[in-house]
Amino acid sequence: MTQKRILAKTLGAEIAKHHVNLKATPRQSRTKIVNSALDDQTCSRARTAITSWTTYAPTPLHNLRGFADEIGIAQLFYKDEATRFGLGSFKALGGAYAVLHSVAQEISKQRGTATDIEALMAGHLNEVAGEITVVTATDGNHGRSVAWGAKNVGCKCIIYMHAEVSPGRQSAVEAFGAQVVRVAGDYGESVRKAAQDAAANNWLLVSDTAWPGYTDIPRSVMAGYTVMSTEAMNQLPPTVTPTHVFVQGGCGGLAGAVCVDLWHRYESQRPLFVVVEPVPADCLFQSAVAGQLVNISVTRESIMGGLSCGEVSLLGWDILESGADHFLTIEDDAIGPLMKRLAQGTSDDPRIVAGEAAVAGLAGCIAACADTDLRQNLDLNENSSVLVFGTEGATDPTVYRQLVGSVAEDVL
Repeated sequence: MTQKRILAKTLGAEIAKHHVNLKATPRQSRTKIVNSALDDQTCSRARTAITSWTTYAPTPLHNLRGFADEIGIAQLFYKDEATRFGLGSFKALGGAYAVLHSVAQEISKQRGTATDIEALMAGHLNEVAGEITVVTATDGNHGRSVAWGAKNVGCKCIIYMHAEVSPGRQSAVEAFGAQVVRVAGDYGESVRKAAQDAAANNWLLVSDTAWPGYTDIPRSVMAGYTVMSTEAMNQLPPTVTPTHVFVQGGCGGLAGAVCVDLWHRYESQRPLFVVVEPVPADCLFQSAVAGQLVNISVTRESIMGGLSCGEVSLLGWDILESGADHFLTIEDDAIGPLMKRLAQGTSDDPRIVAGEAAVAGLAGCIAACADTDLRQNLDLNENSSVLVFGTEGATDPTVYRQLVGSVAEDVL
C-alpha cells in the first residue's frame, strides 16, 4: 500500500461520490452571470473596509510539507482562520461587514443623507442604530459574526438557530448580547423563519444565503469572505500559483466567493476548483448533477455542522455552475481523526486547531490523492500545489474536546 493510501486509510478519508462538472469553463474568462453575482469592485470595497478595522490582522497560511509528502503532491497550503478577529472563523469577515454596510444604508435611508461609517463604528450613532434590529439564521459562525457586528454598531440582534445547533454555539452568540430563537427542523427552516419574522416586524435580515429578490446583503457577506482568499493568494510564495483548490460546500457562499476571487486574480489560468460536501448535505453536488439549482432536505446532520445546508445560495450557484470543475462528497469518518492529526503536528507541519467544518476540503484532497482513478481525473501529481481553507478553529470547545481529546489551548 502506498504512503498516500496509508494516510487516507488511517484517517478514514474516502470519497463517497464524484461528479465532473460539464458546465465548467476552466480556461475561459468570467461570464456576465459570474460578474453580476460578485464583481471585483464590490469585493475590493469590502476588503478595503475590513482591512481598515483597528483589530484587523491577516491569518496565517501554513505550508504543510509533511502532509504534501505523504499524499504525493509538491505543496499543500492551509489557510488557518482559527484566529480571525477573535471569533475563530472566516465568517467574522462576512456577517459583521454586511451588518455595518446594511445598517449604514438603513440609517442613510432614514436620514436622507450619507452615513459616516467611522462615526457608526465609533458608537457615535448608537441612538439611531439602537432602533434597528438585525436578524439572521445560523449554524453558529455566521450568527456569531452578525451578533459581533451588531454589538459594534449598537443595534439589536436576533439569531435563529435550528434544533441541531450545539449549546456551545448558542452561548457564543449570546455572549455578544444577541437574542437566540430556536427553530424546529433544519437550517433551511431557520432561514425561512428568520426571513418571515424580519418581513413581519420590519427588521433587517442579514442572511448569508441568497434567493430570488434577496441578493444585495448576501453579496456583501460573500465580498467580505474574499479578504481570506486574497490574503491566501498574497501569502503564497512568489513562484507558486496553485494548481488545485479544494473548498467546503455548505450553501455555496464561501465556495462561490473563493472561486470568483481566484477568477479575478488568475483569470483563464485559475486553478482547478473542487467543492467538497458532507454526504447528508450535498445540495451543491445534487445541483451540479441536475444542471440546475436543487434544494434538498437534510434528514441526517453531519458532524461538519457549518456545512449542513440543504438550500443553495443563488449567488453562490451563479458562480459555481461554471466555476467549479468537480464536486465531491465525503462521510464524517475522517473529520475527527484529521482534526486530531492537525492538532498533533509533525516535524514538518505545525500544530493547528481546526474545527469540524474546517477540514472538509483537506479531507477531500487527501481522499482524492489516495484514489487512483480520481487522482488521475483531477490531475493530482508530484507537481501539484494545492490550496485549502481551514475555515474555523475550535468554535465549540466541547465538541472539539470530544473529537480531538484535548482542548485548543493545549494545542497552541
